[in-house]
Amino acid sequence: MTLKKTFPKILWLIVSSSIFFIILYFALFYYTKKAEKQVYNNSVEQFSNEVTKLLEVNSKPILVAINNDTNWDEFVKFIATKDANWYNETIGNELNIYEADYLGVYDANKNFIIRTPTPKIKSIDFIPKQEMELLKKVGINKFYMKIPEGVIEVTGAAIHTSNDPLKNKTVASGFFFVARLIDVKFLKNLELLTSSKIIFSNSETLLSPQKNKINASYVLFDSDNKFVGELLFKRNFDVYFENTTNLLYVIIFAFFVNLIVNLIYTRRLVYYPLDLVRRALETGSRKAIRELKKTTGEFSYIGNLFEENSNQKIELINAKIKAEESDRLKSSFLANLSHEIRTPMNAINGFTELIINTEINETEKLEYLNVIEKSGKNLVSIIDDLIEMSKIDSNQLIPNLAVVNLESCVNELYETVKITIKNKAIDFKLIKSSKPAEFNIVTDDIKLKQVLINLLTNAIKFTDSGEVTFGYEIDEVNEVINFKVKDTGLGIDEDNHKYIFDRFKRVDSDISIKVGGLGLGLAISKAYVELLGGTISLESKIGEGSEFYFSIPLKYSKTEHIVVKSINNVEVSKSEEEIILFAEDDNINFLLFQKMMQNKNFKILRAINGQEAVDICINNPNIDLVLMDIKMPLMNGFEALEQILPLRPNLPIIAQTAYSSSEDKAKIEEAGFTDYITKPLNRERLFELINKYLSKENKDEN
Repeated sequence: MTLKKTFPKILWLIVSSSIFFIILYFALFYYTKKAEKQVYNNSVEQFSNEVTKLLEVNSKPILVAINNDTNWDEFVKFIATKDANWYNETIGNELNIYEADYLGVYDANKNFIIRTPTPKIKSIDFIPKQEMELLKKVGINKFYMKIPEGVIEVTGAAIHTSNDPLKNKTVASGFFFVARLIDVKFLKNLELLTSSKIIFSNSETLLSPQKNKINASYVLFDSDNKFVGELLFKRNFDVYFENTTNLLYVIIFAFFVNLIVNLIYTRRLVYYPLDLVRRALETGSRKAIRELKKTTGEFSYIGNLFEENSNQKIELINAKIKAEESDRLKSSFLANLSHEIRTPMNAINGFTELIINTEINETEKLEYLNVIEKSGKNLVSIIDDLIEMSKIDSNQLIPNLAVVNLESCVNELYETVKITIKNKAIDFKLIKSSKPAEFNIVTDDIKLKQVLINLLTNAIKFTDSGEVTFGYEIDEVNEVINFKVKDTGLGIDEDNHKYIFDRFKRVDSDISIKVGGLGLGLAISKAYVELLGGTISLESKIGEGSEFYFSIPLKYSKTEHIVVKSINNVEVSKSEEEIILFAEDDNINFLLFQKMMQNKNFKILRAINGQEAVDICINNPNIDLVLMDIKMPLMNGFEALEQILPLRPNLPIIAQTAYSSSEDKAKIEEAGFTDYITKPLNRERLFELINKYLSKENKDEN
């Protein structure tokens, strides 16, 4: 019942809207035809003006050049001497400059003197005498004329001295003419200049409008202003509205077709989809949504929206589950973090208390101290990993690119790691590259070393006996360096491969619990590799070991190789006269330094803040070395350095900092510190720096 009442209304709506559009298109047709005529006339006028200006531009270089040559004292002198050698060396070789086919010179009496033609023109003396009379009055003139070889464009000028250019117009020393033959080459060049098709006509032509073309003409006159020829220019005219009439007929026909189609399909294309929309809204029927998607037009789009809404609900549920899983993983990570921090702290506190409160022999004391030292290093390692992950999460890491000798870097790493695994039954090998790096490379060597150390530490940690190998290969074709770290240890279950580089997931097993750690090493390694522009992957099977692969871009610096430095235990030499200033506000750190140096014959001074360090350096010129803490009250280490360097430019100042990232080290080096050492102070590294900067050779250099 409702359908029968609504249908006539829809029919009237369709008919009325169609009539409205027909009237609209009739108005558009009238306006279009009127605009067509106006646009065509404007285009023809514009094209004609454009042709005239372009021809003037085409002749401009000749007019400029001929004006320069004819106002030349040497040219005036030639008219009198008729020195053919001078003419051939100066004027006669200017055909290319003028891009002309003929150069001719006449004297003041209009007598022909000399010419320079191309093979196209055989005629010799063809310039009208009345043109020379005209040049006495106007100076320069362009005209066209016919000669046996064809129609030519002639540009002539009266020859005068440089200080009297046409002041007396009735007097001229001579006349100079430049002619161009209007041949195929001339017309082709002109076609390129005007972007049109050009036809030369010997008779005056009446141009009539052409379909999709606009025309322009340029009449060629001789020196007596008589018709010589005409250049007809034709260009495509894309703005043409002939199809408007046909379009109107199509619209009228389409109106009747549209009316019939609407009557037939309105019920199917409108009523049925609306019913599906109602069912989807009221009941959420998935069947109605599927049927709605099969319809056409906006109703199909509405069906997609309904489906997307349904899918979003599912995604929200999944996202909630994932967020809960993430919270669970973070809670697990924090619990593991608490355990990992408390473990070394428990050892440090426990064994320290034993040393203080119990009577133990020297052997036991040394054993307890070794445990405390190892636990302290583990605690520092955990803190460093947490700091690095924090920087990675906040996108604060940037690669500090430097020139690196890859072979030296890998060898040094091998020697360092080899020393640390003497107590393990592991065959540790460096696989030599079949093709070592030809030149030094450009990369962040600190992050590259850290990735290799993390992978090697991981391999050694999970390999009780067997083999651990690493090495690299240069792939110059793909411009990458491929690294591999392989072990024959425990191996990783294939189901855990996808989690191995996640920062909050650790593959839990008896061995992983035994060796401890936060499991951040591989996550940091992945972040470093990607920061360097590379990729990392692994292959592993339970009981067979693991192979980690990563690649970084190959970029040669093509500079000299860096010499590998040998790694030796360093013992500082004794001195009775050298003074070291230790700038440190923390009493425990200063006490530690004093104990390290108690058997050395150095005079130790202390500054408890940056300002005091500056004052001591200024008032004590005998200070030989400064160990400067970066973070101090009143004035930090950077500010103190700025005040000391101008006064003591040769004084070695070594930064001591708790920051250990490559960015912090780069900032220290950029500030102007001689070197740096990280906290907690390493005795071997400390003695190495003291020997380096207090040695006689180094002092002589300073």
